[in-house]
Amino acid sequence: MFQGSFVALVTPMREDGSVDDESLKALVGWHVEQGTDGIVAMGTTGESATLDEKEHCKAIEQIIDYTAGRVPVIAGTGANSTTEAVRLTRCAEQAGADACLLVTPYYNKPTQEGLYLHFKAVAEAVDIPQMLYNVPGRTACDMLPETVGRLSGIANIIGIKEATGLLDRVSQLRELCGDEFDIFSGDDATSREFVLAGGQGTISVTANIAPAEVHQMIAAALDGDTGRAEMIDKAIQPLHTNLFLEANPIPVKWALHEMGRIPTGIRLPLTWFADEYRDTLRQAMIQASVLQN
Repeated sequence: MFQGSFVALVTPMREDGSVDDESLKALVGWHVEQGTDGIVAMGTTGESATLDEKEHCKAIEQIIDYTAGRVPVIAGTGANSTTEAVRLTRCAEQAGADACLLVTPYYNKPTQEGLYLHFKAVAEAVDIPQMLYNVPGRTACDMLPETVGRLSGIANIIGIKEATGLLDRVSQLRELCGDEFDIFSGDDATSREFVLAGGQGTISVTANIAPAEVHQMIAAALDGDTGRAEMIDKAIQPLHTNLFLEANPIPVKWALHEMGRIPTGIRLPLTWFADEYRDTLRQAMIQASVLQN
């Protein structure tokens, strides 16, 4: 259903923490111009954990409005409460999202059966196409390929964002879920190899500041052009590492501010990027040609 480079979009905020609608609209327009294949609204990078439900739904509506059908929008609607995930997913469906992305419930550490029943319940409650999101490094919960295979049999569960960085998951998931199931990387450092191994694309943090480069790299990988994909990836590889010097989205919001694209707002408990890491990230941005020396 989906393919290519999807940006896990930041949510621009003013100093007081309010959402900066003007910067958000400009970011969406820039991504469309730069060739980004799709936008993920209100994921981890969008600070979904610090927005309340009303703000969450409004941001999704705004991004869909600003995109104006030019690229697909996948709305992040996951929660560690099944009832909350249903409410957010229904909100995204009503706003006109193309699909929803639902993270595994965090903190409460459900069993594999609990994960199956959670996602099954949301899929049965809301008809919109839904992508699973497995990121155990943040949720303390790893949804195993066998569980994903069971869930792939539900008609409106159409794919997964797999952020373990384990490349053998691609072949495991493909065998269990079939050729029609979308398998996306959620790990920038391994996304090129992930797509070359059979994935459909990436949902990327790096694409926030290097949208054209990530798009071109993923397009080359999808075409099987290993050499071109590797050449592009090599130039932006330091970004994949240094955009995680502190918890995402702290570094990427600072990087976008350095590029003049967003103000300095971020919500507690997240804090502004520490001085000690800035030169390292700035040099990576210069190397990737997204910032002038």
